Amino acid sequence: MLFEVWAPGAGRVDLQWAGDRSDEPPVPLEPAPGRPGWWRAEAPARDGDRYAFRLDDGPPRPDPRAARLPEGPGGPGAVVEHAGFAWRHPWPGRPLPGAVLYELHIGTYTPEGTFDAAAARLGHLADLGITHISLMPVCPFPGTHGWGYDGIAPWAVHEPYGGPDGLKRFVDAAHGHGLGVVLDVVHNHLGPSGNHLPEFGPYFTEAHHTPWGAAVNLDAPGSDEVRGYLIGSALGWLRDYRIDGLRLDAVHALHDDRAQHFLAELSAAVDALAAQLRRPLFLIAESDRNDPRTTAPRASGGLGLHAQWNDDFHHALHTALTGESHGYYADFARAPLAALAKTLTGGFFHDGGHSSFRGRRHGAPLDLRTTPPHRLLAYAQTHDQIGNRAHGDRLTAALSPGLLACAAALVLCSPFTPMLFMGEEWGARTPWQYFTDHPDPELAEAVRAGRRREFAAQEGSAAHGDGGDADWPDPQDPATRDRCVLDWAERSAEPHAALLSWYRTLLALRRIHPALTDPDPSRTHLTHDAAARWLLLRRGPVHLAVNLASEGTSAIPVGPAGASRFEAVAGWPRPLHPEADGTLHLPAESAVVLVGDGAADHPPVIGPR
Repeated sequence: MLFEVWAPGAGRVDLQWAGDRSDEPPVPLEPAPGRPGWWRAEAPARDGDRYAFRLDDGPPRPDPRAARLPEGPGGPGAVVEHAGFAWRHPWPGRPLPGAVLYELHIGTYTPEGTFDAAAARLGHLADLGITHISLMPVCPFPGTHGWGYDGIAPWAVHEPYGGPDGLKRFVDAAHGHGLGVVLDVVHNHLGPSGNHLPEFGPYFTEAHHTPWGAAVNLDAPGSDEVRGYLIGSALGWLRDYRIDGLRLDAVHALHDDRAQHFLAELSAAVDALAAQLRRPLFLIAESDRNDPRTTAPRASGGLGLHAQWNDDFHHALHTALTGESHGYYADFARAPLAALAKTLTGGFFHDGGHSSFRGRRHGAPLDLRTTPPHRLLAYAQTHDQIGNRAHGDRLTAALSPGLLACAAALVLCSPFTPMLFMGEEWGARTPWQYFTDHPDPELAEAVRAGRRREFAAQEGSAAHGDGGDADWPDPQDPATRDRCVLDWAERSAEPHAALLSWYRTLLALRRIHPALTDPDPSRTHLTHDAAARWLLLRRGPVHLAVNLASEGTSAIPVGPAGASRFEAVAGWPRPLHPEADGTLHLPAESAVVLVGDGAADHPPVIGPR
């Protein structure tokens, strides 16, 4: 077997066996011909054999490209023979257009917090109508439980979740249910605990700084190899684990001044792999820049990514539902229904105008005629938007079932690619709080102190508990993670069961009616009444009416006289039909989906059970 490592500053590199082979002598590596800084050696090895590298006379360090770290961050790596895994389900792939994503955290989706336990619950998602699971990061991080964004080994899989084979079993099971899998990867930083990459080479640079310290080296000397390290990791997830797409964390923190941006190089490599494998692969960016170039084709000067999260949609919807106006919600809260209307028809709210939160202009106009709407993800809740609140409170904690139903309808009937956060579909009451398991006491205390400062700086009563900072959850307390585990028994109790039925109905409508996935923005229209708090979203023959008012009934003009030809195919709390004059009288905190003449066959009228 060939062992290789990039260590340009080393004068000597040895392969150090560990585990059952720890009594064997080390194997010296030789400089690789024609590859400056690379070392290599051939040595007999089998799947599971443990090893590390010694640089000069230093201590043994894990292989930066190790696919498995059975002892966790900082420990020796283990050989993984990817070809030895027996895949059960052939998979042609599932593209992003028409998709519905479901963000899922392996460690809290089930009490066990493992890939195998999560796989046993995949039938629920297939029955619901989800098309793709979006996994939060699964690379190794300190301890057992955590969000995963402080991972330290971009090529490996967190051992407590089930390691590499556990991830493969999960992906294979998902594919058996017809579900694609998207994996969240973090290229903008690595966690500090167990991170030995600087000993191997210039993986980081002081030329740029991020909230996590020195930036990943994408443009300084040595950056060719660092870029190759990250791109190789990304392609490995798609090839060796049969992942369908990657969600790229905080791409705005990828500082790169080179002529070809790292993301353009990555997207080109992914497109080439998709052509080679003959199945669709895609990249989804998390970006707060509101920059149309993120998803624009490389040929026209863009980065060539296939989609991006759209926080503007979330912020507009959140303020319309809750009335919150602190922090980045301020600009949206001035006219929340108008902000929501703008994002539903134009994509971005901040498209070059002034942002009071940033104190400057922000964003650029997005042309949905050239950027298909499916390239934007729409959501009412995500791990970030819930978990970065002091108490990790979901919308369920503040909203009635009726407003939750309205939120679901606006997300699932939007022109964008919808995404749900795990448990949202039944209005889960379990919080989603920030939790860590750092074994280093100094790092643990630094995390606690950092969260206290962040919570104290938040404005608005929703961010604070009545008891002050004494009731803020301690990220290091195991009880914090335990509170976040989904309670699956909720699904069969009211009002959860009715909300779950509503989500299932909306997802069925999205599958059946082509208008709800129509990429032509000219066939999406929205009218609203800010004072009465109603919106009417028209997507071809499918109309969605929502009334966000807390009391009373709103008269919504669905169409001219004769609009009674519209049939209510779904409604919360019940389906309602327009009057003969085309007016729909919609009660407070309710929603109705109407389908006009000429639409495809639709499912029966469905309301909550």
